[in-house]
Amino acid sequence: MCDTLLAAASETTDGAVVFAKNSDRKDGEAQPFLQFPAASHPPGSTVCCTHASAPQVSETYAVMGHSPWWVWGFEQGVNEHRVAIGNLTVFSREPVEEEPGLIGMDLVRLGLERGRTAREALEVIAALLEAHGQGGAALAPDAAGYHNAFALADPSGCWLLETSGRHWAARQVTLESHSNHMSIGDDWDISSRTLEGFARSSGWWQRSDRIDVARAFRNPHVPGRISEGRLRRARELLMRRSGRIDSGVMRDFLRDHLAGGPVRLPGTTPDDEPYYTLCMHSEPVGTTTASLVASLTPAGGDGAAPWPVWISFGTPCTGVFLPVYVEGVLPDVMARGGETPEADSAWWSFKRLQDAASAEFATRTPLLREGWAGFEHRVEEERQAVERAAAEASLAGRADDACELLSDFMGRTVKEAMLQADALAEAISN
Repeated sequence: MCDTLLAAASETTDGAVVFAKNSDRKDGEAQPFLQFPAASHPPGSTVCCTHASAPQVSETYAVMGHSPWWVWGFEQGVNEHRVAIGNLTVFSREPVEEEPGLIGMDLVRLGLERGRTAREALEVIAALLEAHGQGGAALAPDAAGYHNAFALADPSGCWLLETSGRHWAARQVTLESHSNHMSIGDDWDISSRTLEGFARSSGWWQRSDRIDVARAFRNPHVPGRISEGRLRRARELLMRRSGRIDSGVMRDFLRDHLAGGPVRLPGTTPDDEPYYTLCMHSEPVGTTTASLVASLTPAGGDGAAPWPVWISFGTPCTGVFLPVYVEGVLPDVMARGGETPEADSAWWSFKRLQDAASAEFATRTPLLREGWAGFEHRVEEERQAVERAAAEASLAGRADDACELLSDFMGRTVKEAMLQADALAEAISN
């Protein structure tokens, strides 16, 4: 399960395109944040993904993103060209392929490594999907696979891409959210050549007019309460702030628990629609294990100004968003996090805090939000100063100094955040 929110430049306070996503997976599945530099590859080489290999391209771009510990790809991430992509599970009438292919998370990373724009990344994903399929375990190493949707954004705009097997459709969006069911109707802009013919041959679309993708492909046997309420809520939040959205607003949206705001309220069960909120604590279906917000602005003529991407580990309502930079080197603790708890892992540090809050979210989450307030203020003040210094160094031709400034800032920030998380976990447990 996942939720993604997109706002084009016309809907934001500063003209940036804002991408936001909660990655909802099984509670306790570590999802560290990884970084890979740009690279050149020899002709004829291949890239080994989670279950399958694909031909490699001659050059890949610098990328960073959240990756479940056992997966090659990303749930969500960005590249050096300010492209952001995330994937979501969708449920189609078409069975998932049994033959292993490129799972949705692989396609996110491949799209980022090969796409200079959101549209280019979309075409990369679509071509790979058609060639290799999307079969193989994706929920867990020994669990089922699924069909994928993708949200893609860059400084020029946003796209939604929905797939079923090797078929797909996509449309441009301005202010939109996506949850875990197909929602593209007959308003798609581009599609695979096989889309309509497959739906007709399967008996899912017999009308003479343009195919409605959701009506044709959506699996009617998957309960709507799991995703429809979240989609309505996300759209309501976006419309309420239309024209006044920024990265901070999106971070608040990812913490949303309906009437509780950032506080999960008791009293619902898996049979109730309100049990499934944007910030998920909704086992056995899923829990938010990582979040990302990217404010995508053009690099500018000099390309000197660094741009922050905001990430959190675990549920964002109990934790904090940290700024990271593709222009710097991520601290090792962000990239650590395996199948079992680790002491020197940012992901597991925030998971311990989340577990401490879970005994009584209604009383403990407000204490956490208050406890994080001073940290957030200090980070914001230092962030602005560090970014100015890094931009000045870059303009002066000292790229290594700019990288060092950003890298040191990320290292200090996550170290302080982990210490704060441990202190807060102890404080609310006593």
